[in-house]
Amino acid sequence: MKRASIFAATLMLSAALGPTAVFARRAAPAKPEAASYAVGPQYDTAHVYVPQDQFDTFVSSFVSTFGGTTSKQGQFQVTPTSSKTKSQLILSPAGTVSVFGFLTPIPYPFGHERTGYLVTDLDAAVTSAVHHGASRLIATFPDPIGRDSVVQWPGGVNMQLYWHTAKPNYPTLATIPENRVYLTSDAADAFLKSWSGYAKARVTSDQRAADGAEIGEPGKTYRRIRVTSGYGDMLIVVSDGQLPWPYGHDVTGYAVPDLQATLAKAVAAGVETLVPPHSAGDGQSAMVRFPGGYIAEVHSSVNK
Repeated sequence: MKRASIFAATLMLSAALGPTAVFARRAAPAKPEAASYAVGPQYDTAHVYVPQDQFDTFVSSFVSTFGGTTSKQGQFQVTPTSSKTKSQLILSPAGTVSVFGFLTPIPYPFGHERTGYLVTDLDAAVTSAVHHGASRLIATFPDPIGRDSVVQWPGGVNMQLYWHTAKPNYPTLATIPENRVYLTSDAADAFLKSWSGYAKARVTSDQRAADGAEIGEPGKTYRRIRVTSGYGDMLIVVSDGQLPWPYGHDVTGYAVPDLQATLAKAVAAGVETLVPPHSAGDGQSAMVRFPGGYIAEVHSSVNK
């Protein structure tokens, strides 16, 4: 009798709501994923780890090369386990850099991530990244100014996703840097699919027989893929992996309006030119090493 009463009550409620309402409740589609959790390329920071005794020299040389301003330097624990590092932000018109000079051993997996991407919703962003093929290297944790997670994409590409308690306000970049990803053909398509699905990125060019001399392999060809999204630009280098030094050690490429003038500033600031300017794609490219060991690619602006 009790079950019959419950069943009858259910039928009465359904009749009161009407058949359309009941159907809508049962058939409502899942909430679609946000178009992107990106905030903007000026909030996508290259993570640079340098010896703590060369910290100030690196910061000075980078600002002298690209211009910009810096945040106040401090010492913090930025990992969930016990550690301490010098930390400072460089706000350059060519790209934003987070500099770390650890005073203690660096806990894993830190030091292996190439970038930090600010997102609008960290939990949702991490869930989306995993859904699109990434793996969490560390559970989400609080830091002094927000929350963080580190994920790995197919091909072993590590990135940090972060969120700030107080909304930051960084100036718009004059040029957008490239996140330079080196992969073999074994992982390239899987990475591209995962990153494009997560970042809502689009491929702007896919040159399957680019000149290998651009990456130190004259006489060969490689696949050069350019991708753009709300997180900024990305260059995916797909090769046989037999790259001469220093290719593959550069994780960021900086676009500048005048390559020769920028290199002159760099040399004056104590930056070493590893690969002199040469033709690459639709511009000129060079490789440099800053004090502290940070290797970067610098190229003439695509819009020049």
